[in-house]
Amino acid sequence: MADGLAERLPRLHMTVAPYVAVAMQLTARSVDSAGSAADARRAILAHIAEVERLIAGARAFLAQFTGTPVRLVVLPEYLFTGFESGAIADFRARAVFAPDGPEYAALGAAARRLGVFLAGNAYESDPAFPGIHFQCCFVFSPTGARILTYRRLNSMYAATPHDIWSRFLEVYGLDAVFPVVETEIGRLAAIASEEILYPEIARAHALKGAEVFLHSSSEIGSPRPTAKHIARRARALENLGYVVSANTAGIAGKALPLASADGNSAVIDWRGEVLAESASGETFTAFAEIDIGAVRRQRRRPGMSNYLARQRLELFRHVYAGVVQPADSLLGPGGAILPPSRGHFEEVARRTIEAREKEGLI
Repeated sequence: MADGLAERLPRLHMTVAPYVAVAMQLTARSVDSAGSAADARRAILAHIAEVERLIAGARAFLAQFTGTPVRLVVLPEYLFTGFESGAIADFRARAVFAPDGPEYAALGAAARRLGVFLAGNAYESDPAFPGIHFQCCFVFSPTGARILTYRRLNSMYAATPHDIWSRFLEVYGLDAVFPVVETEIGRLAAIASEEILYPEIARAHALKGAEVFLHSSSEIGSPRPTAKHIARRARALENLGYVVSANTAGIAGKALPLASADGNSAVIDWRGEVLAESASGETFTAFAEIDIGAVRRQRRRPGMSNYLARQRLELFRHVYAGVVQPADSLLGPGGAILPPSRGHFEEVARRTIEAREKEGLI
């Protein structure tokens, strides 16, 4: 059978017992104020150890409280470094993880000791593309192995695979663009931060089989529905999948009030219903049971509410063929990587807007 489908069929139809997923709402700690790059690296490793202890406590409590094992833990966006700022070279020295570096080794070891699937977000270098780094979502399995790497595709102020699209495809191919990993707790995919506002990203993952969307974020919290709050529910409903969304409990060490990005971590089911949502502060209260069997039953039923089965994507092919923001903005002559300045991405956006204006489209 083509594409290894014969080997995949038994796993595609395996029964997944319900389990608990938890979005850990924790304070991101900026490395900006660390005395040196070495100090920043030591602080990151200490923070990882502290987070492991917090997860262990939450896992033990929830196992007793719910009677159901915690199998999945999602961490907030850039939890261990804060968001990117300052001189790019300095930030890389302080905060950007190497794929085989000690930070990922510590996270993998934590997942193994905790016995959970551990998802999160960090800035990451790639030896194939010197001079740039990506914002990256990751998943470690209970064995400690890294089983998913997703590089953020839409970002305003950082490099993405689309900015070096030709080279990225040469190195990794299309399978690395929207990775979905099949596991004993369902098929997992990652969505980074504000990418939840872009329906195409979640839809692409869903069309590749994703059942649980792991959303690491850092956003404003509010008793009023925020843009991401609305989008999380929409992405879950329209793709018939769970969204586990972990927000920060503030960002320490930045020139911002601590609670500027705090609250509203949530678990949302495939009907768009919010199963659990946190208020402000550090907490594990966004936890809920995940029933993969319910997702699979719904996706296999013909009917008006099976939105995935009713997609007619050929209708939109000619619309999506039009280029809005062009690829390869960080590739020079001969495919050379062009390390970006902070203003590069705003300039690309400005040129894109001007082109749309000239076409009379905005």
